Order: sequence, then structure tokens, then C-alpha cells
Amino acid sequence: MEEDIKKIIENGVLIIDVRTKEEFDDGHIEGSLNIPLDEIENATNWLQKDVPTVVVCASGTRSGYAVKTLKANGFEKVYNGGAWSNLGDVKAGGCPIK
Repeated sequence: MEEDIKKIIENGVLIIDVRTKEEFDDGHIEGSLNIPLDEIENATNWLQKDVPTVVVCASGTRSGYAVKTLKANGFEKVYNGGAWSNLGDVKAGGCPIK
């Protein structure tokens, strides 16, 4: 699964990190967007649904919840990237928003 996520990222995606701001500030994927899990529902109002998105966190649990929330709000190309630190030195593309 991890290799598949890296291939998806290589093709250009928005990476959303759903950890807290403090966790994000301690380290994150370059170019990723920090939207804490408790704010992800509100973000569905301004995130573009047609942009491929990989969601990450510390272990994969919060990102899994975020993926379910995004899919429930009409996002189809959304993937659980698991722990951000397991993805190595990948870099996110731009952060398209409405």
C-alpha cells in the first residue's frame, strides 16, 4: 500500500495532514496542508472535490477518519496515506482550494 501511495503522490496530489498544529509544526511533508481532524468537516466547503488528495497523520488512524469524512462529503479521489513520517521525503504539489 505504501508504494501505491507514493505513486499516487508522484502523479500530483494535495496532501492534507490532519494532526494538530503543534504536531505539524514539529515536522511535516513539504507542501502539505495542515487541517486538524476536528476542522476537516468545515474544510469540505472550500476544498476542491476533484483534486486527488492523500490524507496523513501520525499513525493512520486520524487520517482514516478524515478520509471517511471527505468521502461522505462527495470526495472520490481521496486516499489514506497513513503516518506522514513513513512516506519519506515526498513533496506535495500545490494546495488548490475553491
